[in-house]
Amino acid sequence: MIIDIEGRSAAEIAESLRALVERGALRPGDVLPPVRSLAEQLGVNRNTAVAAYRQLTSAGIVVTLGRGGTRVAGSAPVAQEGFAADTALRDIGTGNPDASRIPDPSPVLASIARRPVLYGEPVIDPGLERWADDWMRGDLPPGTPMRLTVTSGAADAVERLLAQALTRDDAVALEDPCFLTSIHTVRVAGYRPVPVAVDEEGMTVDGLRAALEQGVRAVICTPRAQNPTGASLTAARAAELRAVLRDHPYVLVIEDDHYSLLSCQPFHSLIGPEHRRWALVRSVSKFLGPDMCLAVSASDPETADRLAMRLTPGTTWVSHLLQRLVHALATDPAVAHGIRTAGEHYAARNAEFAALLTAAGVPTAPGDGLNVWVGLDAPARDVAEQLMRRGWLARPGDEFALGDRAPSDRLRLTVHDLDDADLAKLAADVAASIRAVSSPGAPVARARSSEMR
Repeated sequence: MIIDIEGRSAAEIAESLRALVERGALRPGDVLPPVRSLAEQLGVNRNTAVAAYRQLTSAGIVVTLGRGGTRVAGSAPVAQEGFAADTALRDIGTGNPDASRIPDPSPVLASIARRPVLYGEPVIDPGLERWADDWMRGDLPPGTPMRLTVTSGAADAVERLLAQALTRDDAVALEDPCFLTSIHTVRVAGYRPVPVAVDEEGMTVDGLRAALEQGVRAVICTPRAQNPTGASLTAARAAELRAVLRDHPYVLVIEDDHYSLLSCQPFHSLIGPEHRRWALVRSVSKFLGPDMCLAVSASDPETADRLAMRLTPGTTWVSHLLQRLVHALATDPAVAHGIRTAGEHYAARNAEFAALLTAAGVPTAPGDGLNVWVGLDAPARDVAEQLMRRGWLARPGDEFALGDRAPSDRLRLTVHDLDDADLAKLAADVAASIRAVSSPGAPVARARSSEMR
């Protein structure tokens, strides 16, 4: 098929191909010319053709499939957290907190509806600001200049933080495997994700160093309960990462401490006292419920000013009613006790399941967070298919991977709401499913590798 592509610059070539896709001249699955052929056809440098394809890949218009060439992308949705619809299977891939452990807001609702808030008033409710200042400042280097911003959840904060610092096709360092929302945010905005491997101590030093050498302009890191692996930064690893970042003070570092008050692990930051562009983001959704769409960001003053500018064209502030509700719940001693109890419950159930899996021949360490990252000795999607036959709907690790690579040998399972009998049954079914897809004579599972892939 001859494709009528025009242009002399990467932007012109990308726009020409985009127009062909929009008009229907190119359809999902159509193969584009190889880079060398396109460069010769248009009389441009090979790097120009590479840059054009990169722009289209970042925008989600085309996909690169190695030997399969570059093809027009289909409309397959990015995987999302939450319950699967219309299934009779027991869903163990939700990533949700336990609804019974989310605090009931009804006792405080009547007390928060005071006078209306009008345009021009402070965007952060005073009570929430005082509480959040203590919450954030205690985990930052002493004396660090800090400003607070309230957004409609962590994803909203991260999207706006990236938008105030980056332009399309800028490179962003993401943990690999990665939180689904981060993958979606970067792809939709047209940024270029650069994978940084994660091991048992969190983001790896070699991975971050390599990403910085590739010119990333932002780094998104999960300091605790990394999703999906459950890894948390150790003090030693955080110090090593800070040392690497010392030579890159203007790279925007975003720490998404999504698990915060539920975590059983200490907080260790990769933001050093000399770093100039940074943000620590904490959402309340895991401990007060996903419907509490509120996150607090602490950042350097310049980043805070830019973030405020990103808020101005749209929703200038987060509802003060919601802010007051969050403050009332977060400062209630009974609610605080319930949050600590919930965190201990999640950790205990995950540890119990990991022990059951290990006893069944599937060595597993529990990590931190709402999920368990299970290593297999077989392709995860094949094991997930076997689990479906046994009544379970599991989430394979492929969904959390960045870029093209071999099928994942990991499952992310949400098991904290299973009773003891179901927990034991699931562990047995995972082991049986691995045996069902393994070649004869192969071991049931291998121990955890140094990289959580």
